Amino acid sequence: MTNTQAESSAETRRENEGTAVEAGTKATERFTASGKLAKLQVPQERVSLLAGEAIRAINDIAVKHQVTYEEYNALKAWLIKVGTDGEWPLFLDVWLEHTIEDINSQERPGAVGTIEGPYYVPNSPVLPTPGTLQMREDEPGTPLLFKGRFTDTDGNPIQGAQVEIWHADANGFYSQYAPELPEWLFRGTVKADENGYFEINTKRPAPYQIPTDGACGQLISAAGWHAWRPAHIHIKVSAPGYQLVTQQLYFPGDPHNEDDIASAVKPELMLDPKPRTDGGEGEEVVYDYVLAKEGQTK
Repeated sequence: MTNTQAESSAETRRENEGTAVEAGTKATERFTASGKLAKLQVPQERVSLLAGEAIRAINDIAVKHQVTYEEYNALKAWLIKVGTDGEWPLFLDVWLEHTIEDINSQERPGAVGTIEGPYYVPNSPVLPTPGTLQMREDEPGTPLLFKGRFTDTDGNPIQGAQVEIWHADANGFYSQYAPELPEWLFRGTVKADENGYFEINTKRPAPYQIPTDGACGQLISAAGWHAWRPAHIHIKVSAPGYQLVTQQLYFPGDPHNEDDIASAVKPELMLDPKPRTDGGEGEEVVYDYVLAKEGQTK
């Protein structure tokens, strides 16, 4: 195959032909470029405490379960593969982030949050309300109108609020993490109006499995677990002077709401789809946001 043929073949790969290594590498690159480490100043005592306890816990597990050298070497090989596949963001976001999010939001009043996950992309196209996310011609899926209103904890409307939204398509794939998809498919930042109201036109996403051809999939297979996440919509809501809230919103009846591999489903995040009231095709969901002012606690 010539270089031209190879490039042409790569350009025409379908979305389901993406690999865990490709998605993991992009997630790692985006985290590195996100600036989340720019202000990292963890005191030495805190590093010693957390790292020390983590190391002791692993050693205690080894003693408790009499880990063999074969098992130890399998772990070492797997940890190396997590790094070479670029899947540390996926591993941590699936199996640890839900606990970190619970800890860090427990004193915040108002809207309930959950994990961000590894597929967030900043600076999505800005749209006024009502906004329509980018879709392909004849995009599959059920039309969905997502609407709501922003208020503060005293019930006053919030001005300057916005909804960053992203989600998978009807086949369970995310733009910029799978081949062939338009760059901003199902990604956008919608500005609420002066009274805090917003409306977003999109399509209902599908449940999907996290990538299973890389290191995380290897662990799932070896442990006999499943890789499924229930259908969900990712949200970041914010307004000047208010605390950012990150969410995933879910749909009732999904078989994996109860056993989400990422343990991110909460009752407060369940949507209630109904037939559209404006006569349009598909469904609508109403989800209102109560945001806490910066520094406000319960």
